[in-house]
Amino acid sequence: MSIYPERPLDLAASDLADKIRAIGTEVTSQTIGATIALCMPLHAQVSDAGVRTTRDIPYGPAERHRLDVFATEGDVATRPVLLFVHGGGFVGGNKSNPGSPFYDNVGRFAARNGMLGVTMTYRLAPEHRWPCGSEDVGLAVQWLRDNIAPRGGDPQRIFVMGQSAGAVHVAGYIAREHSLPAEGWRPAGAILVSGLYDTRTMEKNPLFEAYFGSDTERAARASFLDALAITDVPLLVVLAENDPRDFQRQAVELNGAYVAQHQRWPRFIQLNGHNHLSTVFGLNAPGDRLGPHILDFVRS
Repeated sequence: MSIYPERPLDLAASDLADKIRAIGTEVTSQTIGATIALCMPLHAQVSDAGVRTTRDIPYGPAERHRLDVFATEGDVATRPVLLFVHGGGFVGGNKSNPGSPFYDNVGRFAARNGMLGVTMTYRLAPEHRWPCGSEDVGLAVQWLRDNIAPRGGDPQRIFVMGQSAGAVHVAGYIAREHSLPAEGWRPAGAILVSGLYDTRTMEKNPLFEAYFGSDTERAARASFLDALAITDVPLLVVLAENDPRDFQRQAVELNGAYVAQHQRWPRFIQLNGHNHLSTVFGLNAPGDRLGPHILDFVRS
């Protein structure tokens, strides 16, 4: 069994956890704003000195086929690559936001911990529906395989990480392109933070319909849970204590399907005192609790 327990929280982290719990589990504009208000000050004293950022590199033909690359200055060694795919309910979100540390903090976390960080944008629903997000992840991965070596990244060690809708896109990419064991290249690992995996049982809401459509029978046929559970790409599955109910259920379904195929759990961690957004918002900040699990996964 690969369930990784949390370390005890210090006083500051315990206080933050209580404040995050008080926000609740729903994801609304109000709870998003409240989470940002709690997490943004954590980055106030975090400097980007020594990190070189290259912005808006095209990896495909669409306007939103863009990625940013983060590396520490002066490094010459070949490093693992961490590609991060943001969330946004399939209909929004960006790899960076003016005046905000999110999600540059993910790229900087990777760069400061011996990796090359990459953050990407992708095409959005409802104009671009399933499987466009997963196809875009595949395009970005292929660009990295072809182009990252001169920038100091190891094309044989690409880790693909997504949060929320981004985790859906990463999971769909793994299921569609790396399900069955095969010879040749595969991602070194996939990190799924608060994702959804089974269209047959996902909550049918406007965001679901924007990406998967309103035809429930057709959407059900798009389910990638079974193909994802078969993969031999190493998985790190992350759930927040205060994730919404459907994300809790989906984590159970993925872990159960994975056990049925592999007779063991994937790596799984529940981050206590965190909600749907704060897990990733806390990366590269004092008190970060997700980062150590990512580093252990990459190094293993």
